[in-house]
Amino acid sequence: MLPLRWSLLKPLQDGYRQGRRYLAQKNLLELTDRGFFQGIFPDTAAPKIKQLFITGQQSIYAGFDPTADSLHVGNLLVIMGLIHCQRAGHRPIALVGGATGLIGDPSGRRTERNQLGESVIETNLRAIEQQLRQVFENHEKCLWDTNKHKSPLAPLTIVNNADWYADLQLIDFVANMGRHFRMGSMLSRSSVQSRLESEDGMSFTEFTYQIFQAYDWLHLLRRHNCCFQMGGSDQTGNLMTGHELISRVERKREVFGLTLPLVTTEEGDKFGKSAGNAVWLDGNKTSPFALYQFFLRMPDSEVEKLLKLFTFIPLPQVEQLMKEHAREPEKRKAQTLLAEDVTLLVHGENGLKQAERVTNALYKGNVEGLAELNLAEIQQTFQGATMVDMLTEPGMSILQLAMKAKCFPTETDAVRIINAGGFYVNQKRVQNIAEVLTTGIHILRNGVSLLRVGKRNFYIVRWQ
Repeated sequence: MLPLRWSLLKPLQDGYRQGRRYLAQKNLLELTDRGFFQGIFPDTAAPKIKQLFITGQQSIYAGFDPTADSLHVGNLLVIMGLIHCQRAGHRPIALVGGATGLIGDPSGRRTERNQLGESVIETNLRAIEQQLRQVFENHEKCLWDTNKHKSPLAPLTIVNNADWYADLQLIDFVANMGRHFRMGSMLSRSSVQSRLESEDGMSFTEFTYQIFQAYDWLHLLRRHNCCFQMGGSDQTGNLMTGHELISRVERKREVFGLTLPLVTTEEGDKFGKSAGNAVWLDGNKTSPFALYQFFLRMPDSEVEKLLKLFTFIPLPQVEQLMKEHAREPEKRKAQTLLAEDVTLLVHGENGLKQAERVTNALYKGNVEGLAELNLAEIQQTFQGATMVDMLTEPGMSILQLAMKAKCFPTETDAVRIINAGGFYVNQKRVQNIAEVLTTGIHILRNGVSLLRVGKRNFYIVRWQ
């Protein structure tokens, strides 16, 4: 068994790749022990699915609609599912919905999505495709050991459903495909029922979404021999519609659905989307440091579940880790390993280095750590901080710095708050208003000073 490493903020000289490359789980249904699969269908298909997974390479797909220019941590579980498939020797297919993104999936929503223009969809598609490729690349570089596995990983295939709908004629599609859908079944879906009962009801556009997702699966079956579709449990109705379509059109072919649990917080909010503040996979929207901190702050009651879902650590080692954590919960060993592995997967080694450098600088009061950050990293970390360009002047005092940066409305406020200990330069409290700025202490070697008033009001000074 590979040793687990517990230290917070450990250096990267030994490389994060060592000790992180766990053996793949060949029988994917065993992921149920990790709480990974919430359901399969048909319900009686488990023996058949197990046989298919063990005896040959399968193609498995999941869909991602371009509703934003970045995926978020709520999408990460589905990505993890595709990577587990890849690790087990199967072929992962990510479908990006250039066509279905124009329609909008009603699943799990109380109101209709705002319609996005084609140019916005195209921008979002390019960003999401890049993120998917980056996550799979990070996995292969940092979390996969080619020496322990005989076969190379099957490459990720990304397809865009706009490519095949562009060639379809509406009348032909309705005439040839529409006859295979049954209104009773479509109306019975929970995503449809909940919306029909709502005040705003449901538009015809949204109602047709399940038809197009069903046809996507049929197309992938014919083109890529894709017999498996994976999605969150809120996608169950759409997956079932696809299964029913294929059973009518391709009667000699068997297909199977795998649903994943919807991860929620203790309060029941969608994971990573509480209070409208999504935790994005794009480092420009949510910095590697912010992603790292999001998982580092997970409560003890949630961390074991998240380790099973968002890391590849074998279950015996998760159990060992939780025993260690129970003995010394204040060290947050479990949360640290969770944060490290997720950040490594999403942002790679450089992202993890950055996250730990910032953590070291902020929470250890390490001025040198702040000096190692470039301006872009500081801006990402302190999103929303006021940027100030300032010329260096010999003999400038702390009070003059604070006033030039407009940290306080009046000099009287500045003197009062600084004397009371509410003003910080580079995370160090300063209380002497006459103290003269010193290079290396107040002005870092990267040409930046980080000012803070109170707990959360940050100002970034860029020296000219």
